[in-house]
Amino acid sequence: MIILGIESSCDETAAAIVKNGLEILSNVVSSQIAVHSPFGGVVPELASRKHVEAILVVIDRALKDALLQIDDIDAIAVTRGPGLIGSLLVGLSAAKALSYSLNKPIIDVNHLEGHIHAAFICEGKYPKGPSVCLVVSGGHSALYYLKSVENRPEFLGGTLDDAAGEAFDKVAKLLKLGYPGGVIIDKLSEKGNPQAIDFPRAFLGKESLDFSFSGLKTAVVNFVKKYGGPEQIESFPVKIEDIAASFQEAVVDVLVQKTRLAAKRHKAKNVIVVGGVAANRRLRERFVEAATFEGWQLFIPPIHLCTDNAAMIAAAGYFVWKRKGFCRNTLELDALSRWL
Repeated sequence: MIILGIESSCDETAAAIVKNGLEILSNVVSSQIAVHSPFGGVVPELASRKHVEAILVVIDRALKDALLQIDDIDAIAVTRGPGLIGSLLVGLSAAKALSYSLNKPIIDVNHLEGHIHAAFICEGKYPKGPSVCLVVSGGHSALYYLKSVENRPEFLGGTLDDAAGEAFDKVAKLLKLGYPGGVIIDKLSEKGNPQAIDFPRAFLGKESLDFSFSGLKTAVVNFVKKYGGPEQIESFPVKIEDIAASFQEAVVDVLVQKTRLAAKRHKAKNVIVVGGVAANRRLRERFVEAATFEGWQLFIPPIHLCTDNAAMIAAAGYFVWKRKGFCRNTLELDALSRWL
């Protein structure tokens, strides 16, 4: 089964060819970081326009890199949601047009399920038995239970306000560090002391598997205001590297502890950590430590598959097809901004 994957849920336009859910034949991503950097975050209208410009280019490049013609593909897997509606509609419209003109079936894929499958592609294997999955990115902080790779992930808990990646971006904007905030804070924190400032951890009760990072973000805002604001940062009693490291440690603590709780509750020996924030150096370190201590088999994608890409959509599409077949009403398929 050779699947063309199409991804356009936020600010990356991507296309990929994947064989049988594991073998990447090509993977092309057109990034919009330079477009959105001046604004400190993604501007939905600009994202949609850039997707329109790039979508056919990345599809053509993916086919050329795979040494295939469009007629060689068996199906098209496309992100249906969740994401920015304007962005999603570009990828979905391209998939519909190809499907209609070439008589190729469509597989509609949940973006978050795609992230989960990114952890298996380069491993070349799937977890045996139940797994707990942490999906953590700019728009999502969520835990899922996966009975097996053939099953649909079961939602366990998610963010009540800011997602982890969103909190990184907002704190970076507050400190006038630039965009994308997660990458910059991660780099700064390497030279900082993660214990310098005792920022709060919102665990929301012993049994909760939900996340909340708005309080932590506010704590950083209040700390900065206490010493005169970001313009006075050079005169702060702690270095900006210490602020970055302490903030990052607070986020990572919550993500690791919640995942630990979910794994224990569901007796899972496999833990999957995916999404853009899974590229974070400290998060990866802490999960390796936790996996060693708890005896988990840990699945984390390589850095280039943590951020949004189409290989993960094509890979997930293979298992969505095995689970429920192709989409029956292709032309009636609509985008979903929210989809657990």
